[in-house]
Amino acid sequence: MTAVFTKIRQVVWPDTEPRHGPLRSLLIVMTFVTGLVDAFSYLVLGHVLVANMTENVLFLGFALAGAPGFSIGASLVALASFWIGALLGGRVGSRFAAHRGRLFNTAASIQVVLFAVGLALAALSTSPMTGGFRYPLIVILGIAMGNQPAAARRLAVPDLPTTVLTLTITGTAAERWIAGGGAAAARRFITVGAMLAGGLIGAAFVIGVHDAYPLAFALIVVAALAATTGPLRRSELPWVHA
Repeated sequence: MTAVFTKIRQVVWPDTEPRHGPLRSLLIVMTFVTGLVDAFSYLVLGHVLVANMTENVLFLGFALAGAPGFSIGASLVALASFWIGALLGGRVGSRFAAHRGRLFNTAASIQVVLFAVGLALAALSTSPMTGGFRYPLIVILGIAMGNQPAAARRLAVPDLPTTVLTLTITGTAAERWIAGGGAAAARRFITVGAMLAGGLIGAAFVIGVHDAYPLAFALIVVAALAATTGPLRRSELPWVHA
């Protein structure tokens, strides 16, 4: 069992790969957060996702066709909010492009603020949620989750976009990991597992505890990341300038 955990650790954070330092592990945690937040948005905000935009484009099509349970307004607001968040993340990425430690910490700190606002709104809302809370939550969380992949894109760690897994899953098959595809495919499986775990835990919270708990958990996780990566802002290790 120890050997198994050692192998997983080596896949996530190889001792022999200083190029990305702790970023791979940090982005896997962010992928887990994506699962938590999208579980909340889909189950509580009503057939809309705030992190995975491919699905929202499809949901918009379903809504335009008149399919029950889908909202044109919610899908459009989610897409627009995500775009604004990506614009913000792009600005952060441009400003801190020369130092990946500062980039990650700044992006995580922005999410802490936005998740805190979202959690406050979710805690104050009623069940079922009214539009007065639903749409502000879509906006706040859409901006938060648009910021995240924009920062991840600038960090440029392979196979870890943190929100979209289509190409990640494709890679697990296309590179034939079982037949010797190597550590890259193993990392992809771990990334998929992280989002699955986030979705599972988030859904369990909504169904069995309270609607706001997935956001509370996401806030705790991201706040911990922001706090623990604060020292990276002053780091001058080679990976921060990769």
